[in-house]
Amino acid sequence: MSFPLQADATAIASGVNTVWVLVVTFLIFFMQPGFALLEAGQVRAKNVGNVLMKNMNDWILGTLTYFVVGAAVATIIGGLTSSGTFDVASAFAYINSPGDWVGWLFGAVFAMTAATIVSGAVAERMEFRAYVLFTIVMTAIIYPVVVGFTWSGGLLSSGGFLGSALGAGYLDFAGATVVHMCGGVAGLVAAKMVGARKGRYDSNGESQPIPGHSMLLAVLGTFILAFGWYGFNVGTQATILAVGDDGSLTFMGEALGRVALVTTLGMSAGGATAMVMSSYYQGKPDPLWTANGLLAGLVAVTGAVPHVTWWGGAILGGLGGFLVLPAFRYTVDTLKVDDVCGVFAVHGVAGAVGTALIPVFAVGGFAVNQLVLQVLGVVVIAAWTALASGAVLYAIKLTVGLRVTEGEEAEGLDLGEHGVSVYPEFVAEGESPMADGGSSARTDGGESVSGGEER
Repeated sequence: MSFPLQADATAIASGVNTVWVLVVTFLIFFMQPGFALLEAGQVRAKNVGNVLMKNMNDWILGTLTYFVVGAAVATIIGGLTSSGTFDVASAFAYINSPGDWVGWLFGAVFAMTAATIVSGAVAERMEFRAYVLFTIVMTAIIYPVVVGFTWSGGLLSSGGFLGSALGAGYLDFAGATVVHMCGGVAGLVAAKMVGARKGRYDSNGESQPIPGHSMLLAVLGTFILAFGWYGFNVGTQATILAVGDDGSLTFMGEALGRVALVTTLGMSAGGATAMVMSSYYQGKPDPLWTANGLLAGLVAVTGAVPHVTWWGGAILGGLGGFLVLPAFRYTVDTLKVDDVCGVFAVHGVAGAVGTALIPVFAVGGFAVNQLVLQVLGVVVIAAWTALASGAVLYAIKLTVGLRVTEGEEAEGLDLGEHGVSVYPEFVAEGESPMADGGSSARTDGGESVSGGEER
């Protein structure tokens, strides 16, 4: 297809690409209810409302903060950590520029994903006001700095100080580390600083199962997340119509197809290996572990989808799912961190491993300097996120506090923090039928069955 004037083809391509970005942005936003359902299913009935409030807060305050501050911080950090030039005024120019608003919104849904991952790690005991404050800082500074290091042309990019020194640019196509590992590491730090739920460890320090209230919600949330993930990955291939020098329009079908295929193979391989691992660890294939493995597989290929072979994508996804259960057990049993939804295992570990190994399965062949940069990038992003999160949470602890009272934790955060009950037919006088376990659903990564012994 060709047009007599270059401007005509350019206008058509620009219009189509803009609509495409908006559509995939709305699809990524649909991941938010997926997160809400996934987390709600893995907590006890008395805490479901609190989980829902935190997920709504991520969007409500997160978007406002990212619009006013976060997007500009990413640009500023990109300039400060590279040889490029910039000025602070231009970093905020998007606020009054309608032409930039679509790009800002696409960036905002990624910021919300990073922020909401933390919610699952600190469920059932963190004060809502403390979580609100951390979300604001996460979307204003912590996550934007990571974007500045990478996608905004900073430290790790080909033009950044570290990337240019190694002669390569950090590869993370849709945010395996920029978004997911950032959220997973922040969640790990937050869960450690808030402390474990009452009853999570016995007097000998051995972990005890605390069943969630709905396997149905958790698995349904997983499928919604997987559906939205196509927007996350395929949508990052923002150009679907390209304009040639002769005014011709080219449909980028091959690029879109590669991203979609590797995304699908990654999630399927992750679910398959997690199902096998749960059978090995627990004697039977576990639905929630399989769901977590599917998500870990998605995380593992999120940074790699256009860069690796199809079989490399399947291996990376399978590796993410394979590691999710032992990584969770290490987090809970060795580090003694009560990560309720296993966000560090699913988002942190899978994101780090999947991104670091991109050069091993790269379409263009293996490059040592690229592997070195990938590993250094993972370390830099993890270190920044951990240190910044720890500092912010410590400040919050000293001012407003991090944790609800023992009475509120026993009663449930729905009543203690919000004065509501999500299940009024089953909850009377502030007590939940799930308060002491007894659910047939699994939680904490699927480690217990019907209130029975941990396998």
